[in-house]
Amino acid sequence: MSLKIGTRGSQLALAQTERVSRALKQMGIEVETAVIRTKGDTNTGVPLHEIGGQGVFVRALDEAIIDGTIDAAVHSMKDIPAKRPRGVVTGAVLTRDSPNDFLAHEGDIAGVHIVGTSSTRRRAQLLRHDPDIEVRQLRGNVDTRLKKMRENQYDAIVLAEAGLERLGYKVKGQRLPTSQFVPSPNQGTIAVVCRNSPEIIEMVQPLDDTQTRMDVGIERVIMEEVGGGCFTPQGIYCQDGHLIAEVLSLDGSRDVRVEEDIATLDEARDCGRKLRTDAGDLIKEAYRQLGIMP
Repeated sequence: MSLKIGTRGSQLALAQTERVSRALKQMGIEVETAVIRTKGDTNTGVPLHEIGGQGVFVRALDEAIIDGTIDAAVHSMKDIPAKRPRGVVTGAVLTRDSPNDFLAHEGDIAGVHIVGTSSTRRRAQLLRHDPDIEVRQLRGNVDTRLKKMRENQYDAIVLAEAGLERLGYKVKGQRLPTSQFVPSPNQGTIAVVCRNSPEIIEMVQPLDDTQTRMDVGIERVIMEEVGGGCFTPQGIYCQDGHLIAEVLSLDGSRDVRVEEDIATLDEARDCGRKLRTDAGDLIKEAYRQLGIMP
């Protein structure tokens, strides 16, 4: 049995793909990897919402699966858009790593005034926590972002803790609590996306974690119902069926939040619809301020 897996070329993407490849090889599956460039990797000087959001990291790999260049791809699951092309399925969802954001800073926390992030969610949550913080755009891979912080372009930057752990990086700073800094949907989760072929699905399915798939499935249903993708500041996090979801204004001054236990995807859909209705004005406002057509 053999499988050709595609990946982005960043260190984090390669580390995640190596983790999946190692697990598959232990099951007796021969694995070949191929690096595929995406629009998100080549256009690092502009905000994500201007080039199509997180989905730009996935699109090129989806196309490679569909045209047969590769059989599967490994992604940070939070990058996978709600709308998926025909012929591509999520074959496995690995056990979730840390879902938390991490505030990296070299000096004392009292000296943090300028924080770097490209995420509208992180920006809004930081400003809600401290309206006096200046949040500046920051894109690039983890090494690029850390380098800019160490060059004093930023006092601190926000990263996904799971990414730091997968890279084996020890970085000064602090974990941000999920209760206040509600993560992006599916943050901390690795997914294997593959061609909708029974043979390929059978090869990757043993990597699947049932509880993680259910939790992130609830998050994705809420995300689909709320809409807005990475354009709207929204945090959605479910752990063992306990959901926290919120939509914020871009400046963090207002938010709409729900916290409840969810047992089924139908319950999640009802919850997402209610959140979208209650937060409708904030969603429209974000689109308008970012100059995006809904």
